[in-house]
Amino acid sequence: MAESTQIKLITPHYCRARVLYGDTDAGGVVYYGNYLRYFERGRTELMRERGISYRELEDRGLIMPVVEAYSRYKAPARYDDLIEIATSFLWIKRLSCRFNYEIRQTADRKLLVKGFTLHAVVNRQGRLTRLPADIFTALQEIIDGSFYQLDNKTR
Repeated sequence: MAESTQIKLITPHYCRARVLYGDTDAGGVVYYGNYLRYFERGRTELMRERGISYRELEDRGLIMPVVEAYSRYKAPARYDDLIEIATSFLWIKRLSCRFNYEIRQTADRKLLVKGFTLHAVVNRQGRLTRLPADIFTALQEIIDGSFYQLDNKTR
């Protein structure tokens, strides 16, 4: 497997979601593109729990667009399933970062999807911009293992 497709979760953040009818296709399973929305929910909640919201980034004139995405589909999720999104950082640099994801059935822990998104840090004009030191440090702490959102008893 190529380096860019290896998925490793370090200090994951967990959140749950219920599959909506509108997320499914004619076959009754989650449409493949909608997993990227679940990835977005996972990284948004990870950052919010750490005290950094996307709104705060935008208020500071920063945007973190996805510049690369990868998904490996293992099993389908269906309408009304309760799923768990595990999100972690693999690395962060001043101009970019990478989030890794695993989505599982909550009931039996069956792996449904794993993947990653790579993000650039840009200003409102679309130019690459360095992360401010305080945000960089807070995100680096997530990688260093100082942050857990849920323990094994509540997962």
